[in-house]
Amino acid sequence: MRYDKDQAAAEFTRWSESYDRSVLQWMLFGPSHRVLIRRVAAVAGNRPFRLLDVGCGTGLFAARLKAALPQAQVCGVDLVSGMLSRGRPRWQYHARDVFPVQGDSERLPFGSGTFDFVTCANSFHHYPQQDRAVVEMQRVLRAGGRLLLIDGYRDAPWGWFIYDVCVTAREGDVHHASARRFRDLMTRAGLQAIAQKVFRGFAPFLLSEGIVPESIPSIPAPHFRVRDNVSSAVDA
Repeated sequence: MRYDKDQAAAEFTRWSESYDRSVLQWMLFGPSHRVLIRRVAAVAGNRPFRLLDVGCGTGLFAARLKAALPQAQVCGVDLVSGMLSRGRPRWQYHARDVFPVQGDSERLPFGSGTFDFVTCANSFHHYPQQDRAVVEMQRVLRAGGRLLLIDGYRDAPWGWFIYDVCVTAREGDVHHASARRFRDLMTRAGLQAIAQKVFRGFAPFLLSEGIVPESIPSIPAPHFRVRDNVSSAVDA
């Protein structure tokens, strides 16, 4: 059976109770978050910026980014309300500058050109329509904005075993894209200057980065409601 959003939502709802204590925090999530923070810092410098983290979970990356780069304004979007609820203490601590929103990666509830950066770390393989998700991430970036996308690197034998064998046996028919597919998805979405870097280790991962051209055609308004002012999805 084809992996779908209902399966993803059910899986992450179950996982939300133990997500912050998962061994993957040490093996994969922590290292990939550090890579993203270094890359954002290298591009942004000391300038203020707005960043959207797609598949934000309980807000660990958002909190780490804010601690490292105080000038950031961060919005996190996640399909699963349970993940956002488990992160309530983080959202409350950073209430002025970090905003959680429940939403779908394929129908992001934000206006076009809202963000300087969009990040997505270790959740992309759960998206049934990956091409649509990348188009949406591009849409909400301003001209010159950057998409930074991390997922498991499955193009070498060890990564293939970890992600295409072990992970799919546990999580179902999820799809870890190859490096070539990431490049194709970004190119078709209109991103340019695409760069990729592999990070080796027990759980190897791939960073793919693309830039929205400075001159892009006008993007039609989406056919669903967007948020012009970022707002919280959990109680203060």
